[in-house]
Amino acid sequence: MKRLNGMDAMLLYSETPNLHTHTLKVAIIHAADYPGEFTFDVFRRTVARRLHLLDPLRYRLIDIPWKLHHPMWIEDCPVDLDYHLRRVQVPAPGGRRELDEVIGRIASTPLDRTRPLWEFHFAEGMADDRFALIGKVHHTLADGVASANLLARLMDLTGSKADENDDYAVCEEPTTTELLAAAGRDHVAHVAALPGLARDAAKGFTRLWRRKKERTDNPDLAKMFHTPPTFLNHVVSPTRTFATASLSLAEVKETAKALGVTFNDVVLATAAGGLRELLLRYDGRADRPLIASVPVSTDLSPDRVTGNEIGGLSVSLPIHVDDPIERVRLTSLSTGRAKEDYELLGPKLQGQLMEYLPPPVTPAMLRWQSKRAAHNRLMNVAVSSVPGPRERGHIGGAPVSEIYSIGVLSAGSAFNMTVWSYVDQVDISILSDDETFNDIHEATDAMIHGLNEIRAAAGLPPLSTVDTAMAPAPALG
Repeated sequence: MKRLNGMDAMLLYSETPNLHTHTLKVAIIHAADYPGEFTFDVFRRTVARRLHLLDPLRYRLIDIPWKLHHPMWIEDCPVDLDYHLRRVQVPAPGGRRELDEVIGRIASTPLDRTRPLWEFHFAEGMADDRFALIGKVHHTLADGVASANLLARLMDLTGSKADENDDYAVCEEPTTTELLAAAGRDHVAHVAALPGLARDAAKGFTRLWRRKKERTDNPDLAKMFHTPPTFLNHVVSPTRTFATASLSLAEVKETAKALGVTFNDVVLATAAGGLRELLLRYDGRADRPLIASVPVSTDLSPDRVTGNEIGGLSVSLPIHVDDPIERVRLTSLSTGRAKEDYELLGPKLQGQLMEYLPPPVTPAMLRWQSKRAAHNRLMNVAVSSVPGPRERGHIGGAPVSEIYSIGVLSAGSAFNMTVWSYVDQVDISILSDDETFNDIHEATDAMIHGLNEIRAAAGLPPLSTVDTAMAPAPALG
């Protein structure tokens, strides 16, 4: 058994009927050159023979009696593949738009907490000999880095099958006495660590306060706890909508190099430009900067396949600025300040403080908030960027041509954009609810327009079409 850490527990407690906290990983399989027929059975055999490598998929959640501590994972549990592996049909003509709609429906239902917290949906009926593996994995189980490492274990990156095996150990159910004894030991450790944590927190907040006093105030940067109301910020509905797009990794890197900023700066500046377009369309105004919540990993180990070792940056997005180059400059400035604040406060402090969340009351408080939060003072949107595999992977011997990833929606915020780089592509995913956009593909269109604006202002040619990916799905109308 092993205890959920504070961030794991927070993600579990924050799940409500309208705010699901599972993540999605979507691998597009292009089987045009696959020898023979690529089928669900081929995929099922692949998962079965690699399950011993996918440790978190064999975890099951168990609560502590009387909620005396955060829940625990029972490891090495039996897995019913007939339940966890599912088939789904993509309607004709089987392109990007139709697949995105299927993914949105899959994202709209919560996972069953009495079972290991994952499902894989095998999508058939796609055009051009394509299939999609849609993985729904609870965020409590793995963050972005852990999910990327887990996906790498499922994919055959080298062509070797030496790691395949049908056997793995099976767990035993713990007794109530064992659960209570483990809770007691962990509480003793938490009590012992509390004075040191309090000192670290005091030092971190003092460093942060001093640095903020030294900085020159910039009216073009958003102030914390002053997020403006937008059409993206409302009580989130349970139904999800999903959209994807693919860009050239080389062209995104070219943009960053031309402007002397980082890859992530370009991603965030692209989001700023795209959100500006959307706010002007839906709200008729884009006159104040937004705040984006940007997750940051505190453990980049390539061997980590479970747990949430993350903190968060609060980055000002200059959606109120018309000049694309100035948007990039302000985004880079804001990102630099957010990173500095994060380091001054202490990268692991957020997760350490969450260890002390009270299990009996935290879920009820967050459920109450989810039903009423029409405005989130901490953030308007979530934007993240995850580096995926640099070499092409295979599933069951068939090549994976694209990988899409998305996180969760938060109370009062119906917009999450995740950028996942894979081989020579940048694959964009956007998650929202059914009450926000007329067509969620307006959001992916806006992001492409935002990056093209930056490239044009920098004297670079327009973005090219990524031939290795599914054809684009522009918004209707």
